[in-house]
Order: sequence, then C-alpha cells, then structure tokens
Amino acid sequence: MDNIRYSFIVRRLATLCAIATLTLCFLAATSGVLLAFYYSPSTSEAFASIKRISTEVPNGWLIRSLHDIAGNGLIIVSLVQIVVMFLGRQFRLGWLTAWISGIFLTLSAIALSWTAMNLEWTQTGYWRLTLELGIIESIPAIGHSLREFLTGGQGIGTITLQHLFTLHSYVLSIVATILSIIHLVGLLIQERQEKQLQALALETETPTTSQQNQSDLTPPSLEINGGQFNSSQGIA
Repeated sequence: MDNIRYSFIVRRLATLCAIATLTLCFLAATSGVLLAFYYSPSTSEAFASIKRISTEVPNGWLIRSLHDIAGNGLIIVSLVQIVVMFLGRQFRLGWLTAWISGIFLTLSAIALSWTAMNLEWTQTGYWRLTLELGIIESIPAIGHSLREFLTGGQGIGTITLQHLFTLHSYVLSIVATILSIIHLVGLLIQERQEKQLQALALETETPTTSQQNQSDLTPPSLEINGGQFNSSQGIA
C-alpha cells in the first residue's frame, strides 16, 4: 500500500511539473512576442531598444520581468522534473517518451537562456559570448562550422545578433513549446495506463483474498475414536 501511495504521489508531482513547464513556455512565448515589437536586433540599437522597453514603453518593465522569470523558471522546473521522475523510478521503457522529451526540453530551456543573455548586447554579454564561441570552436569536427553559423562567417556583430535572435525567437522557443506539450501528453498517457494496470491487479487479487478469508472461517475437522468430527455437524 505504501509503495502504491508513493508511486501515486510521484506521478502527481511529475504531472504538475509538466503543467508548470507548459505554462511557463506559453508565458515566455507571449511576453517574448510583445517584446519583439520594440526590440531591434542590431549592434547599434539592441541596448538602446532594451532600455527603451524598460523605461518608455507602457508596462514594458513588467513584460520584460515576466519574460525573464518565465525563462529562468522553465530551467528550474525542468531540472526538478527530471529529479522527480528519477526518484519515482520512472526510467522504464514505457516512460521513454517522457524521458526524452523532458531531457531535450531542459536543454532547449538552457539554450534559450544562453541566447537571451547575449541579446542585451552589453559589455559582459559581448566578452562572455567571445569566450563561449572559442569554447564552441574547440569542439571536434563541428566546432568551426558551428561558430561560423552563429557569427555569420565574420566577427561578432549585427549578423551574430540577428542569428541569435532568430534562434531564440523562432527556433528554440517553438521547439521548447512542442517538447513541453509532448512531455505532458506522454505523462498523462502513461499515468492512465498505470491506473488501468493497478485496477486489473486489484481485481485479480480480490477473489484470492476472499477465498482465503472463507477458508480461515471454515471449522476444523478432528479425528475422534476413528470417526471424523466437524464442529458444525457433530460426529460422522
């Protein structure tokens, strides 16, 4: 009984985390669309447009704060979800869809945070991007090509910022939203199937238990002077 209760609690926590990740994805996507109306992905206008959103656009600071909170929250909840699924021992083959979608959702959330950090175009973001591009270039086989793709084949500039903005707004955000939907649907399907299996198991165990109880209530037979004595029928 305790094992069934523990499994139920873990499944509920996993489902709640999946709902939270989907909600955070939609919140980040909605606020990101509103910010995109005023953001300019160029080295000469990026920082000024961010400042204008925070100071001049009505409720711009609130929308930007919601976008940042949703992005950071998505990473935290995705990591918590993996821990919850691991504690629930849900690494069986039936949970393969939920595991794969959850892991790639976490990676997408981290990539979203990385691209968003460089869109502000500050001194910290610039030098950090320079260092990280050097690390990316050191990856065997694909490092140089990946760096050329991110920078546009040139140094860090407007093309780099436009590539990061495209990845953040049109690629990674859509991928994260799709993965969060797949993750939630996979968990709901697996939870329904496990409930059906538990119901069948209880149905098969119930007759056995009732038969055993009836056998326990049957009076014992005794041998007295060569005859069989039953407590309810007397001497036979």
